[in-house]
Amino acid sequence: MSVALPAGTAVQDHVALAEIELCGELIIAASAVEERLSADRIDEVLRVAEARPDDSDRRSG
Repeated sequence: MSVALPAGTAVQDHVALAEIELCGELIIAASAVEERLSADRIDEVLRVAEARPDDSDRRSG
């Protein structure tokens, strides 16, 4: 059995949309250079450093 959504109703998966946006940013970055992207550049494009906790907190403990 399937349930039809009323016309004009949009379902959004915010996590999926964010992943699609990040994939798009990686594709754009990769197409802008001739060589492979370095791991550091990929982290920069994906804003990995913004998501990581400060490393100094782990070293001091």
